[in-house]
Amino acid sequence: MLASTSRNSLKRVSRKAALWSSQSECTGVLPVPFFRESIRPLVGKRGFKLHVGCQSTQQQVATKSAPRSSSSTIRNKPWSFVPDQTFQGTARRSAIARYQFRSTGIANSKKSIDALRMCREMKDEGVKPDIIIYNNLLACLAEDCQMLEAWAVVEDMTSMGIAPDRNTFHHLIHASRRLQSTAMWDILEKMDAENIPPNEQTFQLMIQRQTTPEKRNLEFALQCVYEMGTRGLVLELTIAQDVIRLAAELGCPRLALDLAENFEATSVRRLSPETWLRCLASSAEALYTEGVQRCWEKVVGEFNVTPDEGLCLDVLHTAGRRGLSDLATDVIRVLRILGADWQEHHFAPLVEALCNAGKLKDAFGTLDLMRSSNIFPTTITAQPIYDFLKQDIDKVDGAWELLDKLRSEGKTIDRTAINAIIRAAISLSDLQRAVGAYKAFPDYKCVPDIVTFNSLLSGCIVASHRELGDRLLLELKELGIKPDATTYERIVILCLTQPTYEDAFFYLEEMKAQKFVPPRSVYDAIIRTCVAAGDSRYTLALDELKQCGYTVSNSLQEFIDSGGRESRPRS
Repeated sequence: MLASTSRNSLKRVSRKAALWSSQSECTGVLPVPFFRESIRPLVGKRGFKLHVGCQSTQQQVATKSAPRSSSSTIRNKPWSFVPDQTFQGTARRSAIARYQFRSTGIANSKKSIDALRMCREMKDEGVKPDIIIYNNLLACLAEDCQMLEAWAVVEDMTSMGIAPDRNTFHHLIHASRRLQSTAMWDILEKMDAENIPPNEQTFQLMIQRQTTPEKRNLEFALQCVYEMGTRGLVLELTIAQDVIRLAAELGCPRLALDLAENFEATSVRRLSPETWLRCLASSAEALYTEGVQRCWEKVVGEFNVTPDEGLCLDVLHTAGRRGLSDLATDVIRVLRILGADWQEHHFAPLVEALCNAGKLKDAFGTLDLMRSSNIFPTTITAQPIYDFLKQDIDKVDGAWELLDKLRSEGKTIDRTAINAIIRAAISLSDLQRAVGAYKAFPDYKCVPDIVTFNSLLSGCIVASHRELGDRLLLELKELGIKPDATTYERIVILCLTQPTYEDAFFYLEEMKAQKFVPPRSVYDAIIRTCVAAGDSRYTLALDELKQCGYTVSNSLQEFIDSGGRESRPRS
């Protein structure tokens, strides 16, 4: 009807347009071609717009013909609509529909008291509730864990002849989340009696109940995940993340990683970066090499997420233990991006990783990098280099070739590298190589430190070479290096290796004069030497040992009681 009306209007306007065009010069009316162009877009649309356009055009013509006056009325009047009383929006909803809408809003706001007040109003008005209203009431009660009231609502449903559906049992399971597991199993048995099979939401509620910080029942959660797979149900993203998080927190990084990769392989959804960070932290804590590598690539490589410094340190420890030099280098890079100041404890795992990977040259170069970054390597930093070299004397000799290559490349050789070579030679009982390494310090433009002399003194003790020890002490003083407690300890023990050990007491007194507390090992060595030589001064050393707060060990007491004879182990 609207289309035919529009066509008739167009015909009438077109016939009159010819008359108006002859008067356009005097009346100022728009020419017909322009009018048709302006009205053509209205074809096919609502007749309401067409009639308005035609009426306004006629009024424009009438206005142009009539003389203008200041008191003229409005040319266009507002369109008046006739209300349609049969339209759906103006019809009054039924009472049950109004209460359904109202109960849904109350359920979303989780206000049980409002839901009970609404039920009282329904009772007063004689409105019979349906399954929607009952489930909305159960949703409010479940949020407050009101289990008894929820069961009462279900019994009221049954008495009203309304069978509970799956959502009804879901609300009951949610209401029983703070009770024992037997309450949940009772609900599931009732659900099975009603021939209602569980769906994804049912298992979701069951898993959520067991993955809380209070219960942390990983076995039950895994059983539910397996049961969902056998039923062909899809695991929801948040539930999968909860199970993976629980496995990571309980120290099962391999299981957590397998669950994460299996979920992403069978779902279009992707786990959050936080979930992968938890897997990375758990793998690093357990030193799980494969997990650390895969999770690091996922977090840093794919998500471009920067872990915190603590997690980076855990990853560095794993990389150091397992010889993952590339991973350790990447962690150092991430620490720089993070804005953390490089410290010695950041590079120590890197040196360990390089040594375990057999990259000794890069380990030596790392010591130079640390020194150039104003980070001073220590003996502990170079401990992995020492552990690598002490395995074979050929590795000690091969280390010099690596140092020569670094020197030819224009890099500085750090003295901790040479100290590690000295310690390795001494551990292999090769004092001659150790002394040769000591004399090579000037060739690499390095200056020995107190660690160098202490290491050489320990070699002198093994070889009972008192003369070399005295020469080292003289050179130590010439270099202006102040002896420490370890230096005095080793020179005292070196003196005790000689037939004449009077100098041991001299260095002991000098040690105490320098405000160093002699360690137990010094007194133990003096007492044993004096007892074995029949020297009564062991009693003075024994008294000083007690004055320093040390207790006499059983083995030392037995040695004193036996008169200097070593006790034989019992067969």
